Amino acid sequence: MTLFPAIDILEGRAVRLLRGEKSMVTDYGTPEERAALWAEAGAEWLHIVDLGGAFDGFSHINDIIYQISKLGVKIQSGGGLRTMEDISNRISAGADRVVLGTVAYTDPALFREAIERYGQKIVVGIDCKDGMLAVKGWTEKADITAAVFAKRAHDVGVRYGVFTDISRDGAMAGVAVEESVRMQKESGMNIIASGGVSSMDDLYRLKENEIYGAILGRSIYNGAINLKEAIRSVKDAL
Repeated sequence: MTLFPAIDILEGRAVRLLRGEKSMVTDYGTPEERAALWAEAGAEWLHIVDLGGAFDGFSHINDIIYQISKLGVKIQSGGGLRTMEDISNRISAGADRVVLGTVAYTDPALFREAIERYGQKIVVGIDCKDGMLAVKGWTEKADITAAVFAKRAHDVGVRYGVFTDISRDGAMAGVAVEESVRMQKESGMNIIASGGVSSMDDLYRLKENEIYGAILGRSIYNGAINLKEAIRSVKDAL
């Protein structure tokens, strides 16, 4: 199983939000400093999100992506990607994969074009709130279930999906294992579980259920999970 330490960027800072609320933010310094720490711990991938971009629809972090890419760690990045130019610029800046969420729903033609151009560099963001797809920085619910949306993404060629249960994100409430398993099975994609990972037990449960990957946020920032030990523990999984 692959672990993706998260770096959420807001106004140039590495932050964590509780349940996606901008008013509930904790500052953890510069993104570059955090990236260096996670790379030193053995991370092969980083999951870097432009929170400002997710909220306002404009990309703000390409310069930061470029600096972090110099560390030699692979980067999966989302937030603020609304046009093909945005997508291309994020990849050119150093992202190995880009995560498309809102635009994958609101502009299916662009989504298909991105898949045709970049293939497996395109990851779909599946943000779930009460079973429904959440969009626009989690501020709105779409008129489609998360599961149906994920299946449609797979049908047009996407093979990786980041699945987030918003109610658990940043809350240290435990990861949505059953929902992640169901999403991986029903969609046919390799699912990266996100939101609520709070202990090694969460990771072991995901590993046992052959989930492809997991994003680690607050748990590694507050020390509930030691990233270096976690990577060593799960590296031999799927």
